[in-house]
Amino acid sequence: MASRKTIDLAEARAAVVAVADWARGGDAPEPGRTELAAAVRMSARTLAQIAPGSSVEVRVPPFAAVQCIEGPRHTRGTPPNVVETDPRTWLRMVIGELSFDDAVAGGDVSASGSRAGEVASWMPVFRVPS
Repeated sequence: MASRKTIDLAEARAAVVAVADWARGGDAPEPGRTELAAAVRMSARTLAQIAPGSSVEVRVPPFAAVQCIEGPRHTRGTPPNVVETDPRTWLRMVIGELSFDDAVAGGDVSASGSRAGEVASWMPVFRVPS
């Protein structure tokens, strides 16, 4: 298996900070697709880097899908442990604006499988002050 590219945490944090005001739902204009994609991809890859493994798949369509968290490896078909959400909800969790459990309870995150909830223990990925 090919090794995963190491994410520069400062670069990833900067990409997230650049869209944080919009993610919070304030008056900030919607970021461009390139900026939004960078923030989502880099933050998802950061999660995969800090919580390595292949037991949970995190999907943030249309920008990212990563496998993370140690445990049984999944290789074919639909993974048994999947977390899926939209870019804004993902970024709100990444910066600590929204908890994973509240996002699931509110229907903004789909979490299936017995290990999907373990993603909560890795949030927030970056603390970004208001």
